[in-house]
This record gives sequence, structure tokens and C-alpha cells, in this order.
Amino acid sequence: MRDFWDERADEDAFFFVDNRLRYGDPDLESFWAGGREDLDQVLDVLGISVKRSDELVEIGCGVGRITRVLAARAASVRALDVSARMLELARAHNPDLHGVTWIHGDGSTLAGIQNASADGCFSHVVFQHIPDPEITLSYVREMGRVLRAGAWAAFQVSNLPEIHRRRPLSERLRSLPGRISGRRPRGQAHRAWLGSAVDLDRLAQAASEGGATVERVVGEGTQWCFVLIRKVEDRATDR
Repeated sequence: MRDFWDERADEDAFFFVDNRLRYGDPDLESFWAGGREDLDQVLDVLGISVKRSDELVEIGCGVGRITRVLAARAASVRALDVSARMLELARAHNPDLHGVTWIHGDGSTLAGIQNASADGCFSHVVFQHIPDPEITLSYVREMGRVLRAGAWAAFQVSNLPEIHRRRPLSERLRSLPGRISGRRPRGQAHRAWLGSAVDLDRLAQAASEGGATVERVVGEGTQWCFVLIRKVEDRATDR
């Protein structure tokens, strides 16, 4: 996945972070404004908010589209991505952010982030591109590990297996000249773009294994399935 996303960053990072944009000619004003809109949509749907004192972890930060919004609302953000090239662009496009640490992730864990050190985790339009759902489940366990007692994780997964199948060969061949010429995006038949769906029962099990519980699911059976998990309170510390 590292090489794939490095290549997409060099091809057109903004489009591959938000493919609602025009390929090769992105409207950057809309791109950055969309980060705030998407963050607010997820938080509103799941019924949570970011506090000024929150220390957050963002998984799959890309070029920092949502990171800059989180940074304006929270005390700190540890923004992680598997692509070193995406992180280079994130630093270049967000040079004045305070409280942000950019982290080059290993592609399956939150290594480098301490246990019980986060008040919230956030991820959007990231897990749907991961080709092996076991990797997504690994991240869910890891969220439980890094969250403090009572803290939350809000993220989007796909729960619709059919959208992750490759298009018929005839369709792929028709678009080949455009990809070769650079007029159309490349890589969209790659497993790291097509991704995978996640079974929600298995997700709940993974959350439990990380010491968390699924509190809310919105959009079950769709590509836009939003999940809220919360780290279980440590009853021993309440006495």
C-alpha cells in the first residue's frame, strides 16, 4: 500500500484524497472546505464533538485535509499516514499548524502512539480502500489500545462488498487510452484502491479485543457506514 499511495500522491494527491474533484485540475478551495464539511457530517451523525482539550489521533491523514480542521478545534493531533509522499505534501500545505505531529505509519497499526494517550481517534474514507479487512480490524483494536478510558473513536468503513469488485475487463480496456495519456486517473483497478468491506460483527469483536465497545453504527449495509466506538471505563480506577 505504501508504494501505491506514494504513486497516487505524485499523480494527483488532491483527487485521490477526494475523488469528487476534477482529476488533474482540482479546485483547492473546495478541497479544503470539504474537509470541514466531511468532519462535521461524521461527528453530527455519530453525536459527538471535539473539545479544546482533546488529544486526537487521525488515521489516514493524506495531505491534511481534515487534520487542519481537527488542529483548530483540539489541543493536539497525531496525524498518521502510510504514504511518506502524502505526508510531505501535508507538511508543505499546512506549514503553520500548531500541535500537529505527522507520523509515517506502518500500514496496519498505530505503532509509536502510546497506550491510553488519546481522547479521540478519527478516520474518514480510509478503511474502505484497505484491501484486507483484517488490517482494518487491526486498526480497530489499536484504537482501543491508544484511547483513554471513556474516550471515543469515530470512523467510516464500507459494509457493501459488491462495490469493491473490479469492473469488467471491457470497461477497463475502454478507459486504458485515457490512463496512458494521463487524461484519466490510474490505479483504480488496484486492490489498494478497490479496498474491501468490513463485517460489523467482526468489527465489534475487534473493538472488544481492544478494550472498547461499539456505541453506534449509522449506514449499515452501505459504503458510508459510520461507526462510533468507546473505550470501556476502568472501573478499578473509579473506587
